[in-house]
Amino acid sequence: MPPVLFDLKRTEDSRDAVYHAVEALAAGKLIAFPTETMYGIAASGLHAKAVARLMELRQLPGDLPFPFAVKSAEDALDYSPDMSQLARRLARRCWPGPLTIVLAGPHQDSVIRRLPESVRQLTSSNGQVALRVPFHPTTLQILRLSAGPTVVTTANLPDGRQASTGREVLDACGGNLDLLLDDGPCRFSQPTTAVRIEGNQIEILRSGVIDQQTLKRMSELTILVVCTGNTCRSPMAEGLLKKRIADARGWTAENFASSGINIISAGVAAMSGARASSQAVDVMRQYSVDISTHCSQPVTERLVQSADLILTMTEGHRQALLSQWPGAVNRTFPVARETGDVADPVGLPVEFYQRCADQIDQHLLWWVHHHPVLKHDVQA
Repeated sequence: MPPVLFDLKRTEDSRDAVYHAVEALAAGKLIAFPTETMYGIAASGLHAKAVARLMELRQLPGDLPFPFAVKSAEDALDYSPDMSQLARRLARRCWPGPLTIVLAGPHQDSVIRRLPESVRQLTSSNGQVALRVPFHPTTLQILRLSAGPTVVTTANLPDGRQASTGREVLDACGGNLDLLLDDGPCRFSQPTTAVRIEGNQIEILRSGVIDQQTLKRMSELTILVVCTGNTCRSPMAEGLLKKRIADARGWTAENFASSGINIISAGVAAMSGARASSQAVDVMRQYSVDISTHCSQPVTERLVQSADLILTMTEGHRQALLSQWPGAVNRTFPVARETGDVADPVGLPVEFYQRCADQIDQHLLWWVHHHPVLKHDVQA
């Protein structure tokens, strides 16, 4: 019997398709949906028979387990609560998107532990768990509305290719599907890149849309320092933090550019392109830090999303960021922690800039040597 077909190209409202797909998964049926790479064939992890049918459609090569399609980077923590900083970084920066992350698992607190034994065997029998968040609006809606984990694989054509159109899905396994959401050709029509992450190490298991150079860039540690105008406090903090990290590693200033650590500053009310104040430049020279070429920039969503750690000069700056990007709450802190704000020296004599720099420097020493993000990635 052919599957129920929803042509997403010919509908202005996909809610009916989403509703039927969610209902089908809940009933233990197999559905096919589009992603940005290939079409996925999915079953609810709560239904052992449905996952067994999924296994019959495709045996994954090598030691790559059947992946779970998850709703978001935050949702991934339900599957792997002890995700490393590197894994969280890649998930936050690449998802939704064409990356499958393979992690050690399942953790004793993982939702996978509550699935039927046969499902656990297929998804984590080798001590690993594979996760991805597909980049397709309709598919993401299905995942967000579905109860329980969703196990997913791809459909193989007779020539070994993976199906990247609805027509190819029907050719490969139409008789074994219950529902198909057809959205035409996938955007990339290439496999996801699959990586295994253990601690701070990354291994490419399968080449795909994201190349090795991009993965390297996405893996770099990024720290964002925020003040108001980005012309004195945060540029000084940016320069001082670079120096403190270099000192901790025994690096020269020249080594820092190729270190894979990015320190960026911005302002919640900054204009673009302003230079650091002359007083801040003069004070920083006493620390052997040059901020004379600094150009101010406003805080943006891209900066907030990419940052592993966000340090603000005041609690007010922190609240301003979280009012726009509440998802950054666990990565955003006042640099002074609970000891008060770093006062703005703008318009005051140079000695106030000196006091401000000394205060910032003392606080940064604590962050470099004690906070998990910096301690793990920075210490030699």
